[in-house]
Amino acid sequence: MIRLDDTTGNAVAAAIASQRHKMGSPAVGMVLTLLVMADEESQADAVAAATAAAREHPMRILVLIPRPGGRHVETRLDAEISVGGDDGPGEVAVLRLRGELAGHAGSVAIPLLLPDTPVVAWWPARTPAVPYEDPIGSHAQRRITDAAALEDPMAALIERRDGYRPGDTDLAWTRLTPWRSMLAAALDQPTGPILAAEVAVQDGSASGPLLASWLSQRLGVTCTMTTSAGPGITGVRLTTAEGDVALTRPDGRVAQLSRPGQPPSTVALPRRSLAELLAEELRRLDPDETYAQALEGVQG
Repeated sequence: MIRLDDTTGNAVAAAIASQRHKMGSPAVGMVLTLLVMADEESQADAVAAATAAAREHPMRILVLIPRPGGRHVETRLDAEISVGGDDGPGEVAVLRLRGELAGHAGSVAIPLLLPDTPVVAWWPARTPAVPYEDPIGSHAQRRITDAAALEDPMAALIERRDGYRPGDTDLAWTRLTPWRSMLAAALDQPTGPILAAEVAVQDGSASGPLLASWLSQRLGVTCTMTTSAGPGITGVRLTTAEGDVALTRPDGRVAQLSRPGQPPSTVALPRRSLAELLAEELRRLDPDETYAQALEGVQG
């Protein structure tokens, strides 16, 4: 770990390059730059998740932490740099923007972006109303938010819907990938026409409304939501004339799939870590049109 106090973006870039040179491993293997806009409360978990995801996606991780303080706070940039080593093959720079510099995160990030590689922006906690218009989001091809990390996830999801631009995504949607895969596989087997759908979900979950919207659009039926004790989504029931197709997960780890005329089967459906969710989102850099459609169908 290298610490640079009262430094500049160019000095940080030079320090990263110097460390790479000493290690004999230039940054040609980096596949993207991840810009993380965090606060002191969220930065530790964000850094841990990003460095874990870097084992699958070698990248430069720039964690920007605004610290505006009062008008008497000195304007300066402090940095902590880690290159390779136990934290994985990527590069991590934690940048604390103090004083007036806290309002210029985009300017600080520009000299640190890897040339000719995609840029992804991630807000692990507080998020701008329109991520695309944020100084950090304007640099990025993909913009990742997490409505579930906020005090009012449903209000945050509505804000994501109203401020959506192609390239946006939310980890509330990423958490649904195993559910959507399991349900699609269940319907690969012959069933009668789907007449109705129901999602049982913990109160305040941002993923439940997205799943209900997706099911309504894909199946052409009304999908209702019921409140469960959690954790997260605990069940989906699809009503057919021949009986119900049900996928239930009361413990957050193992689910049971039941279909008309067949014995129930047990399937692994664990709640995934933040690092796993982030790694999945970094596998694609094009706009997620399915997410956009599901988000558009979310009602307040």
